[in-house]
Amino acid sequence: MARPRARDLGIAVGTLPPGPQNAITDVAGVRVGHTTLVEGDAVRTGVTVVLPHEGNAWEEPLFAGPHRLNGNGELTGLEWIRESGLLTSPIGLTNTNSVGVVRDALIAAEVEDRRGGDFWSLPVVGETWDGVLNDISGMHVRPEHVGAALASAAPGAVAEGSVGGGTGMICHGFKGGVGTASRVVEAVGGHVVGVLVQANYGRRERLRVDGVPVGEWVPASDVPLPGEAGAAPGGSIIVLVATSAPLLPDQCRRLAQRAGLGIARMGGVGENSSGDLFLCFSTGNRGLPAGDFAAETPATVALEMVPAQRLTPLFDAVVEATEEAILNALCAAETMTGRGGVVAHALPLDRLSDLMAQRGASGR
Repeated sequence: MARPRARDLGIAVGTLPPGPQNAITDVAGVRVGHTTLVEGDAVRTGVTVVLPHEGNAWEEPLFAGPHRLNGNGELTGLEWIRESGLLTSPIGLTNTNSVGVVRDALIAAEVEDRRGGDFWSLPVVGETWDGVLNDISGMHVRPEHVGAALASAAPGAVAEGSVGGGTGMICHGFKGGVGTASRVVEAVGGHVVGVLVQANYGRRERLRVDGVPVGEWVPASDVPLPGEAGAAPGGSIIVLVATSAPLLPDQCRRLAQRAGLGIARMGGVGENSSGDLFLCFSTGNRGLPAGDFAAETPATVALEMVPAQRLTPLFDAVVEATEEAILNALCAAETMTGRGGVVAHALPLDRLSDLMAQRGASGR
């Protein structure tokens, strides 16, 4: 039986309303697929793919912009996104050592989609390190797993917790993984902002839930930390932000930047060992030209944009949805035993509910 999400526990982060699924897929056209690998005593990994719209991402780019909170990580293809302002591929998420195979498999999928030929391609693939629970050096993610994730990508509800690329991840000393959330921004034409995270970062004592110091009140003496006692916390977080609002590339970058504030509200600080990388894309200007210059490429393209003076509600939505997506990852993930018998314990939801109720009773 699936564990409840934050709102099932009565925890509603922020003030903006969520979309129907409270997921990145509330942005029309966005689809998510997972392949989860749990085998034997030591394989705890997988791959997640996000398709940015229902068309062919290779042939129909979207405006996009990235941000780096701390750079001890990888999200491939960002230099071209910074240069061009365009996302030109699906997005893959996996473990650190499997970035290459996922990237190559996405290129192979593009070749198949385009029925052969030679194509210039810089796919976007992000990673976080799952080596505490997973035999990360065993290179267990293979091309067919990427293909299965692509084939399973769908709109609607998104599986969360220990699934796909988040299978072996740890967050604030509890079992982490994939989480998602969304917000509807009526102040900006009812456009939607959706967030998906692969959460694998943070120290226990810094964990906050809607301002409540949960990490201090559920210490390691009550719920043990995974790995060796006293080991320095590591890990990273990838945040993908999608929006239906018509934004230009630099506006996408500004939204991506605000994901760091949602992480900060949960207690993340962008530690030296953490790779905290964010990408925002907008589906609001579909039909952008693809590929190199050709005679049929129009000389100009008509665009829409949200005026800069109206961006703040979208910033609010990113912060709220990022915070809730991380919380949903923690709520959904179940206790997992991995390689060497290491145990990553789930966030105890009964304790969480009690602590949040106490906060409500005290008026904090």
